[in-house]
Amino acid sequence: MMEVYRHKSRMQVKQNRTGEVEYLTFPLLEQTGLVRHLFSTRIGGVSEGIYNSMNLSYTRGDRKEAVDENFRRIADVLGCKVEDIVCSDQTHTTNLRVVSHEDGGKGIVIPKDYRDVDGLLTDEPGLVLATFYADCVPLYFVDTKNRAVALAHSGWRGTVSRMGHCVIEKMQEVYGSKAEDIVAAIGPSICQDCYEVSEDVAEAFIREFHMPGQEQEILISKKNGKYQLNLWRANEIILTEAGVPREQIQVTDLCTCHNSEYLFSHRASKGKRGNLGAFIGLL
Repeated sequence: MMEVYRHKSRMQVKQNRTGEVEYLTFPLLEQTGLVRHLFSTRIGGVSEGIYNSMNLSYTRGDRKEAVDENFRRIADVLGCKVEDIVCSDQTHTTNLRVVSHEDGGKGIVIPKDYRDVDGLLTDEPGLVLATFYADCVPLYFVDTKNRAVALAHSGWRGTVSRMGHCVIEKMQEVYGSKAEDIVAAIGPSICQDCYEVSEDVAEAFIREFHMPGQEQEILISKKNGKYQLNLWRANEIILTEAGVPREQIQVTDLCTCHNSEYLFSHRASKGKRGNLGAFIGLL
């Protein structure tokens, strides 16, 4: 397996290989015994050029046949069919959609009949949720008591709008979930060292994260109108404030930008890239 740059000494994300496909999993999610899940890497697909090799986007210019095969390989690793996977339609909203087996295959083998959906939820075993990334934050959720799962895309817009809290509220509404029963993971994405933002973005976070000490935890001022933003810590704060116990949250130790040969990064590639995928489904 490719050696990757990690931010912590204790492994938070586990590297795995099945055949040619390298992928990442979270030990806390595995320990629930309730789900199959993964976060893809660039390794083990058939795409070429800037999409090399496990690109999971049909909209960035890659060959459809290559993306089809990449999804088939991911499905094999997950032990499902592509017809069991349902895809998001991400536009940096906090819109959520509850999905069922009737949605299986949407975004891969059949067109999506929904738009502007950045998070998916289900309580149906066998259905696999899928969301897509190249620096933004994947959020995984498992309700260990009511047996439901969710997956959400949270870039800076989703994070400042508290996507993680929105997901937990929706799980409470639909499944009767309690935050203390949820196990969550914050997936590979851009780290604070790599994520420079403008003053208007920083100000939006300062307004939203106003509890004592929070600004210092998530923002570093560079004294030139630019800031370094910690999306990992911001999302962790959101989940804990929503009631998820800290010991039930696993935070990534892998930065997409630092590891751009292993993980697609929009910032490192200046937009010339494919997409990674996050996947989760109930067994």
